[in-house]
Amino acid sequence: MKAEQKETLYQILKKSSGALLGYTAKEFSVDPQFADDIERPVAQPQAQAAPSYAQNPDPVQGQPFVIESAGATIDSVNKKIISCARCGLSKTRRNVVPGEGVENPLVLVVGEGPGADEDEQGRPFVGKAGQLLDKMLSAINLSRQKNCYIANIVKCRPPMNRDPSPEESQACRSFLDAQIHVLKPKMILAMGRVALQNLLDTSIGINKMRGQFVDFKGIPFMATYHPSALLRDESLKRPAWEDLKAFKQKLLEICPDYDK
Repeated sequence: MKAEQKETLYQILKKSSGALLGYTAKEFSVDPQFADDIERPVAQPQAQAAPSYAQNPDPVQGQPFVIESAGATIDSVNKKIISCARCGLSKTRRNVVPGEGVENPLVLVVGEGPGADEDEQGRPFVGKAGQLLDKMLSAINLSRQKNCYIANIVKCRPPMNRDPSPEESQACRSFLDAQIHVLKPKMILAMGRVALQNLLDTSIGINKMRGQFVDFKGIPFMATYHPSALLRDESLKRPAWEDLKAFKQKLLEICPDYDK
């Protein structure tokens, strides 16, 4: 700062103090002599090359989880997931459930988390809800065997099949982001409220958002009811079917021959 600037600020403070107190305070009885500040060069940080994929800090180990585009595969990502101990779910799980499907899927299907059957087998959507999901996908010519990949927000079963906590979801988020990055699906289908709200970082409910297309990092995204909700309430099957038909129509626009 220049001496003139210091002098100006000093006089403003002095006048303000006098106006408030009605007299000149002791601190302002003798005017000081001001000098220019000495400018010292600031060391510039060295630029670091950005990784080809975003770094996501590991909450437990403190090390960044980095996926390099050149060599990453879904298998290499899933190996990281299987060895994860980032949150308390790792202590209660039987098996990690990274995901299942083809390596270059048209569609990535995302649920909330493994249930008892999934925890037992280490595979996603294999219980009653999973069997219904397979039928739902088959109705629009999709399957995990030929053109889909199925994953979850969290990769370990929450006890008693409760919703994953925000901390648990956040601990797994970099893994899901990495899966999306390497799989590069043409579209994403979120099953249920938990998947919708976590992927889009929103509090909007499934009833309001289902059946609508939004952009997720350049990928068309839709949410519909979770299969387990359809098992509990059959009245939801009709709107879920309408959602799937709209999803198929959008997919046909992107990949006109996918169902042939």
